[in-house]
Amino acid sequence: MDDKDKESPRVGVAVKRRRRALQLTLAVVASRSGLSVPFLSQIENERARPSTRSLQLVAEALDTTAGELLAAAESARTVEVVRAGEAPDDMPPGVRPLVRGRHQLHALEFTGEQDAGREFLHRNDELLYVAEGSAEVEAEGRAYRLARGDTLHLSGGVRHRWRCTEPGTRLLVVAVAEHIEASDV
Repeated sequence: MDDKDKESPRVGVAVKRRRRALQLTLAVVASRSGLSVPFLSQIENERARPSTRSLQLVAEALDTTAGELLAAAESARTVEVVRAGEAPDDMPPGVRPLVRGRHQLHALEFTGEQDAGREFLHRNDELLYVAEGSAEVEAEGRAYRLARGDTLHLSGGVRHRWRCTEPGTRLLVVAVAEHIEASDV
């Protein structure tokens, strides 16, 4: 591996988007490229950077070029500030997205005496953090009382419901977005 390979850019987001757009599995891309499924998964999750040769193999397997994957990777990178008080008009009162658009990370802030009122079941993990006030969460038949500074992690597939239990409560809900398939590598 030469120095150029060691400094290869992160292209995982572009690879994953292209693979999904073509409705291909990692196994199909692995078969086409001659690379392993675990290595491709690591690339897609930004845990590995492909060498120039590996990137070319992946690009060919995805019916594109390494240059197009690199360009797509650059356009996929964002740094964005969401200012306090900003909330789209289509959000209910007391709910504010903390991340704009569709990303791997989904985050909302709930303020006031929110009561989700319904049961949730997500495919991916979720973290609830009480920034102010308190909340009660029912998960898999057990009740959890959370106070300021407490967090609760719910793995994918856990049925739950929650409500804020005092005025002025601020609850942050952070999750791997529903459209992203979380995987262990």
